[in-house]
Amino acid sequence: MNINKLHILGCYSATPRAMTNPTAQVLHINGHIFLIDCGEGTQVALRKQKIKFARIKHIFISHLHGDHFFGLPGLITTFRLLGRESALHIHGPKGIKEAITVMLKVGNAWTNFPLIFHELESKNSELIFEDDKVEVFTIPLKHRIYTNGFLFREKPGLRKLNITAAEKFRVDRSYFRKIKQGKDVVTEEGEVIANEMLTYDPPPVKSYAFCSDTAYDQGIVPLIREVDILYHESTFLQDHEDLAAMTGHSTAKQAASIALKAGVKKLVLGHYSTRYNSLEAFRQEAETIFEPVALAEDGKTFDF
Repeated sequence: MNINKLHILGCYSATPRAMTNPTAQVLHINGHIFLIDCGEGTQVALRKQKIKFARIKHIFISHLHGDHFFGLPGLITTFRLLGRESALHIHGPKGIKEAITVMLKVGNAWTNFPLIFHELESKNSELIFEDDKVEVFTIPLKHRIYTNGFLFREKPGLRKLNITAAEKFRVDRSYFRKIKQGKDVVTEEGEVIANEMLTYDPPPVKSYAFCSDTAYDQGIVPLIREVDILYHESTFLQDHEDLAAMTGHSTAKQAASIALKAGVKKLVLGHYSTRYNSLEAFRQEAETIFEPVALAEDGKTFDF
């Protein structure tokens, strides 16, 4: 059974401190392990949370500010030192390939495994990864430079077979797989047995939306509607709303407003400015608009 889990590796803005890291997350969803952003200190945080490097096949970078991707060259180099052979896919803004490959070239540290870049430049939401289990879409955000959030969504699983019903209708076992795939059954007499009479609905699909650095933007609401967990940056408290507007960031109250409008199940706040000594004020401010609210903290995990 796959357990969907979000690991917070770092959730503070800009300057790293002794006990806090800039943005990086690992998402376990339907058998995948995705790395989302890669600020400084990411590979150390991965070690601390005992996440196996080799299982990371896809990395998603929201934008090219240093606190969101400066950990990437070091991580790639470590993959090389560990003898990685499997391909690594990096999804990020146009320019990320040049930024990373120049550094690897200068350091004579080019990889001995396939390093595949998927550069993004569309200002509209687009599907950027898909297999039979999961699909990933961009969430265009409003920041000082080109920035995307990411929506991760499971695909529906197979329907559950109602054994009692199958026996009642004397359905041969050879039909079971097609029934789980949603097919009706046609008997030898030509009678059609509807699939809903033979199966139960599959488990509800789970979804996660990561909204990195962004000014308040109601335009993202349709893209993240009813997700299980929304991570939305909350760099500032409402007292500094002017700074949020000036720097392309959001307040805790604005993040909560987005969560309310989108009807999400849970809001996780993060990307806090280091000017604040306590995080509890972020929760309190957001809860005047929306509940439930959780605070991201380095090393914390969320199950869903």
